Amino acid sequence: MAPRTIRAPSPDRVYSAIGLMSGTSLDGVDVAMLRTDGETLSEFGPMHFLPYPSGTRAAVVAATKAALEGRSDAKEIHQASDLVTSAHIEAVRDFLQAHRLTPQAVDVVGFHGQTILHRPAIAGRAAPGQTLQIGDGRHLASEVQIPVVDQFRRADIANGGEGAPLAPIYHLARARGAAIDGSIAVLNIGGVANITFLPKDRSIARLMAFDCGPGNGLIDQWVSAKTVNRMDEGGKLAANGKIHEDRIHLMSHSPYLKRKPPKSLDRYDFKLGGVDGLTLEDGAATLTAFTASCVASAAAFLPEPPSIWVVVGGGRHNPVMMAALADRLPSPVVACEELGWRGDFVEAEAFAFLAVRRLKELPISFPMTTHVPRPLLGGEIHPLTA
Repeated sequence: MAPRTIRAPSPDRVYSAIGLMSGTSLDGVDVAMLRTDGETLSEFGPMHFLPYPSGTRAAVVAATKAALEGRSDAKEIHQASDLVTSAHIEAVRDFLQAHRLTPQAVDVVGFHGQTILHRPAIAGRAAPGQTLQIGDGRHLASEVQIPVVDQFRRADIANGGEGAPLAPIYHLARARGAAIDGSIAVLNIGGVANITFLPKDRSIARLMAFDCGPGNGLIDQWVSAKTVNRMDEGGKLAANGKIHEDRIHLMSHSPYLKRKPPKSLDRYDFKLGGVDGLTLEDGAATLTAFTASCVASAAAFLPEPPSIWVVVGGGRHNPVMMAALADRLPSPVVACEELGWRGDFVEAEAFAFLAVRRLKELPISFPMTTHVPRPLLGGEIHPLTA
């Protein structure tokens, strides 16, 4: 069989793309398919989720520890990369089989990889920025027989950007079909929380985004340290706890929270020390309220109060988190499903969209989303070879 190459992009060509996302919660691989020309969304295809085996999760945790310690060539990182790649190969194959699709039905796969380190450059510090997403895009392309785009953050960091968040240009495309007459704030609550501000006119020129504080990350760390569970499922622990506002006040002194955007975080930039000595339930309640408090404080950086807050990411499944946001934000707060979005797959869809933008040589990051000096392309293309 002749190798599949990527045809030269044309302005009006619509691509069928698969996006793959594995977040810092380490639950598994989200798979989503869509059709797009890189600017508008013409069709949404099927979705799929493949849980990480416990061995893969453990390997990624070990690799993250090595990366945070500065051991960038550690065997733990190479081992985890192999396991992450294998999990993504399996996820794509399962997806194609489950939906009776052939590789030829898909033009490109957007492969985010598994983040184990994110350290953007900070003004005044000599150290260059770093971001590390493990997983082998070239091997993935060879195994699933579909061209792959990966390493979406590398060019951004190399050009002095934050490397995150990257989903805002997708949020903009998604919101252009929403029947909302006003600006929108898309709040993604994953391991880290980030905000995308979408102006009323939905123009790229006024698009703004930044990481605003811890999302579920601190809560997950707290629960993992105190129980055999990995998260506060449904906010049940927080619902039975007391919020310690004095602890929130102390944690709010973090210099990061005072920095003007654009800015980005690593999941491990915030520590659990602020809730030391609290009960399991009180710690969960306080950390949940702290995430909401960080969002409310970050709203002051937006150009104007948004008409609505649309929540994506795992945090929207936590009713205590959603109530805390509604209590602290002046505008309505809704889960993204109220707009018809596929809430558990927005990030996977985003990387399908970004892969197509890379093929069509359209920028994926902008001065007011990642602090790059100019709109930048992102992603490395792995075409199929003989």
